[in-house]
Amino acid sequence: MQGIQQHIKLLLSVDVGVKTGLALYSDEVRLLWYRSHNYGNKQRLKQDAAKLINDLPGLSCLAIEGGGEIGALWTKEASRRHIPVIQTYAEEWRNDLFDLKDRRHGWTAKQHAVALAGEIIDRYGDKKATSLNDDCAEAILIGYWALLRLKWLP
Repeated sequence: MQGIQQHIKLLLSVDVGVKTGLALYSDEVRLLWYRSHNYGNKQRLKQDAAKLINDLPGLSCLAIEGGGEIGALWTKEASRRHIPVIQTYAEEWRNDLFDLKDRRHGWTAKQHAVALAGEIIDRYGDKKATSLNDDCAEAILIGYWALLRLKWLP
């Protein structure tokens, strides 16, 4: 079993910010975990980003939404380890996953993200969704969008 797990490829998706959403998928199209974390400042975020990426030896791709200094922290850590990065912005992945009516306003898009993330958890996750905040929900959707781009979905 352990030998098989070593060959699984992983995708980490991140809704970039000091308040960060994270989701981890396998190439077996399983949503392994999802969570959100408020780091409070960039220094704590930088330390945890490095640790998180180091602690995922099968990490094959990092998908992030956002940019700026905080996005650069994630891309720099991935680049150090030769992990490809898919960088997107909300408008791009929402255009691919949401109907026009669900992406017109930020608050509508965030509500729809939570609902759609719940469906993805039900389909690809091991546990039923409890409560999701929008950062975590968007990380799940960014990951799902990246799975489509990578053609990991059957």
